[in-house]
Amino acid sequence: MTGHIDPTKELFAQFRENDRDGPIHMLNLVRLKPRASYPDGREATGAEAYAAYGRDSLPVFSRLGGRVVWQGAFELMLIGPQQERWDHVFIAEYPGVSAFVEMIRDPVYREAVKHRQAAVEDSRLIRLKPIPVGEGFGQIPE
Repeated sequence: MTGHIDPTKELFAQFRENDRDGPIHMLNLVRLKPRASYPDGREATGAEAYAAYGRDSLPVFSRLGGRVVWQGAFELMLIGPQQERWDHVFIAEYPGVSAFVEMIRDPVYREAVKHRQAAVEDSRLIRLKPIPVGEGFGQIPE
């Protein structure tokens, strides 16, 4: 089974077209390979390659106003496939859709993302619209 690593061109086009004012939050769920798979054959663990991705992409992420607003350590799948686990779980905030698109197109980021592609076994990247936090849950946001 092949994991989900990069968005399709069609989904990325939908992402760009669905522009709106205000920040976007990107929920990241990342499962790493035990050993990274670089096309050039270099040796690294998935964790080492993902750390290189984070380090090398940080200047672009920060320059465009990106920041991590939440992160947590995966402990247990209470509801969902029991075999599913995630090595990195975090929410990144961007000032808007254009900042995320600019990051993806930046030459420094495009080089850094090669580490992510070598490191990641499977992932989910879910775009969210931040809304005010209420007293509880279960109400449909407007």
